[in-house]
Amino acid sequence: MKAFQMQCKAEIKRVLRNRYFVFWSLAMPIIFYYIFTNVVNTNAPDPAGWKAHYLMSMTVFSVMGSSIMTLGIRMVQERAQGWSTFIRITPLKDSVYFAAQMVGQSMIHLLSITVIFSAGAIINGVSLTPFQWIMSALWILIGSMPFLAIGTLIGMMKKVETAAGISNVLYMVLAVAGGMWMPLEIMPKVMQNIGHWLPSYNFGNGAWAIVQGGAPSWKNILILIAYLVLFMLLSKYIRRKQEVM
Repeated sequence: MKAFQMQCKAEIKRVLRNRYFVFWSLAMPIIFYYIFTNVVNTNAPDPAGWKAHYLMSMTVFSVMGSSIMTLGIRMVQERAQGWSTFIRITPLKDSVYFAAQMVGQSMIHLLSITVIFSAGAIINGVSLTPFQWIMSALWILIGSMPFLAIGTLIGMMKKVETAAGISNVLYMVLAVAGGMWMPLEIMPKVMQNIGHWLPSYNFGNGAWAIVQGGAPSWKNILILIAYLVLFMLLSKYIRRKQEVM
């Protein structure tokens, strides 16, 4: 247990020292949030509702990016530097090592959620009930699990350049097609049909429902669980194949 705690602390410190994380996961979502709620005229019929909705979008956008890119690329860098090989000859179990990475990343997500929520309250005076703030934060924190699993899949790649390119494309596609940058309802029908089954849309939709006074639907929950199981099984299968090779 002590080894697990120490590894979690180490993972958190490493992420916070990463300027890439600070820019893409904290600064960029806040900049986008300001632009699309104060600069661009979206003609939203309910400006206050739109500001709360888009705050959730940018928070989800931040956590998705941190899960897919920060975690995934860091794992590839560790493999390239021989860190993963070194871990195998220490008493620290692989399962503890990977669990510590995911828990450490989740703690970073909690920081991102706090910072971006605070930015929304300061920039636009977003006012939600304590229950809505807490439930939306919990939903975003727990709902990030499938994207952490995607991060571990990215981490199976051999080259940092390949991982960075694929993770960037995947991140942006999921964000746009999942309705993070603009509501899915204004997109073409084909895009809407695809988007409703993506993990990004179901992740965001749960948070949007909470700020509207509702709750995530069972469809949102089941789809995210299905993606989590799928990505975890793929990650485990690929890791075993790599160990054999």
